[in-house]
Amino acid sequence: MNHRKMVTQPENSSEALSGRSPAEYSPMIPGSLLAAGVEATSQNLGWRGLQAVRYRNLTTNEIQIPSLSQHLLILHTKPAPVMKFRYQDVKREIPPSVGSITVIPPGSVTDCCWRGTKDGFNIHLDPKLVAKVAACSFDLDLSRTAVPSRDALIAPEFRSTMLAVDTELRTSGVGGPLIIESLANILAVHLIRHLFGLGRTPTATHSAFPRRKLAAVIDFIMANLDARLTVEQMAALVELSPYHFMRQFKAATGLSPYQFLISRRVELAQHLLRKKRLISLAEVAIHCGFSDQSQFSFHFKRMVGLTPGQFRAE
Repeated sequence: MNHRKMVTQPENSSEALSGRSPAEYSPMIPGSLLAAGVEATSQNLGWRGLQAVRYRNLTTNEIQIPSLSQHLLILHTKPAPVMKFRYQDVKREIPPSVGSITVIPPGSVTDCCWRGTKDGFNIHLDPKLVAKVAACSFDLDLSRTAVPSRDALIAPEFRSTMLAVDTELRTSGVGGPLIIESLANILAVHLIRHLFGLGRTPTATHSAFPRRKLAAVIDFIMANLDARLTVEQMAALVELSPYHFMRQFKAATGLSPYQFLISRRVELAQHLLRKKRLISLAEVAIHCGFSDQSQFSFHFKRMVGLTPGQFRAE
């Protein structure tokens, strides 16, 4: 296929309004990430605060994403049938859900391999901007705080903002750089909220959920996707009351335990629909822990945008 880059000249009016030099808050995309499968990039559009790349039909490959100086946000628009990720404490062995977001913090080295073709939309968000938003809006000093990763995050408002950036990349309209500055700030807010569980004003009951306990709960969920899991079981695993467990889990992941469980079941279903074409939809539903095919179809279409049958036919 022909790789296309969308290129325009920076808009001086935006620079004048912002009062900043073009280099400030302007992350650069490493050349190694622009080598193949690039349908469009913002690299030469004069954007500040973030840069974006849209990938299409990336074929089977095994790559290592180098340690980046930016936050890398990956929107999985069409995962490959087989995908594996490894970075920080994340080890993913099955494809992420369509529409989910992977967050890779600055300084992380990521090993990624896949078979088949995949599409994706990546945003490189400037850490200086994120740090400024964290300090001004959240009273949070990121220089003293370890920035966590997030794997296959289901966050509709986060995804909508990333898609708004993609729309601007497609249209490259007048005033685009100014719109992107606003979207970069909105993305920084969403990022901080989801990374640190700051969607609500903290209260005395919102103590931090230790990563060790969170990992234990997630491992338990992933090992028992086909079982009838309860909040009480998960809470007992980390010695918390169900009430405090639910609050701390949502603060740490951005999802309630039930939402997290459903998203992982749908994710497993996507994998089975791609790999196990001889088993029926009813069997997929049971294997993934849904009570029946109707419940499976409801949640699958709500999260993926297609029925299981339509997804399998693609």
